[in-house]
Amino acid sequence: MSDVQLKHKIALGLIPRIGDINARKLVSHFGNVEAIFKEPYRNLIKIPGIGSGIAKYISDRSYLDTAEKEAEYVTRNNIRTHFYLDNDYPFRLRQCDDSPVVFFFKGNCNLDASKILSVVGTRNATTRGRELCDKIIEGLAVGHPDLIIVSGLAYGIDIAAHKAALANNLETIGVLAHGFKTMYPAMHASTSKTMLSRGGLLTDFLSDALPERNNFIKRNRIIAGLSDATLVVESGIKGGALITADIANSYNRDVFAVPGRPDDQWSAGCNSLIRSNKAFLAECSDDIEYFLSWKPEKSKPVIQRTLFSDLDETEKIIFELLAKQGELTIDTICRSLNIPVYKLSSQLLQMEFKGLLKCSPGNLYRTI
Repeated sequence: MSDVQLKHKIALGLIPRIGDINARKLVSHFGNVEAIFKEPYRNLIKIPGIGSGIAKYISDRSYLDTAEKEAEYVTRNNIRTHFYLDNDYPFRLRQCDDSPVVFFFKGNCNLDASKILSVVGTRNATTRGRELCDKIIEGLAVGHPDLIIVSGLAYGIDIAAHKAALANNLETIGVLAHGFKTMYPAMHASTSKTMLSRGGLLTDFLSDALPERNNFIKRNRIIAGLSDATLVVESGIKGGALITADIANSYNRDVFAVPGRPDDQWSAGCNSLIRSNKAFLAECSDDIEYFLSWKPEKSKPVIQRTLFSDLDETEKIIFELLAKQGELTIDTICRSLNIPVYKLSSQLLQMEFKGLLKCSPGNLYRTI
């Protein structure tokens, strides 16, 4: 990516009032990013949905200097810039209409890993909440050493999730509500440094952006969109974790919530998600594995070649056909092998008794 391209891609995200969705419309209209900043005001106002206000901001171009400085900063500090049209833009985020047009990542993990789970919750985590977080992540790590844990590096459940991932040799990503020149909370700086070599840090804010209140809400869409599913460990009846869960639901991603006692204020949000069918109940790692189909399939018994000495020629032909074609009806087997139904039925039954075939409803046969 050239410096000019990088500058314009960063600048696109700086245009006031444009937002990620309208930014995409602009690129689609002009065909590339650079063309947007070359278009005169009189043409910009004719674009549907842009109007005179946004057109004025675009034609001002004063933020190109800011974008150029940011491009120099990320290049100098080996920070990866991901633009939504680039090949390395994470495929999960690409599915979200309001995902960031551009974001910055520093670390060494694969943002398109096969399994990514977001873990969020209250900043006022209880001892029980932290222990459950540790237990669930530990359980997932046993069967899925390639799993990546995503969270927001905040107090409470967030930092517990990151630390649990690191303790179990999993990679973990912190999604920041500020730029790379700041670390908030400061006490998590040590953990964040470890994450750079075993995961990474990600943000869609410029390097000098401070952790303002609205930034935390905005970053939640990345936490929800970057992963296959979101787990809420503890949450009050209101809070950022519930916002993240709602966003994940809007992306058609699975949401899990750890239940708590009816009178526990820090579980009220989780209980509400489960009660309103906005989240699956998750008491342990097995629940998450089951709903996400992450449980490794039991290996099928291997049919030793010596067994074929016990089969007659017809049975061998039937077995080879099903092994090659998969599940077939008895009528299809008849037509394929030109065997009378009365004879085939007897052969299939004998092969079932030998543990070679299984019959499903509808007279469908397959090898075991």
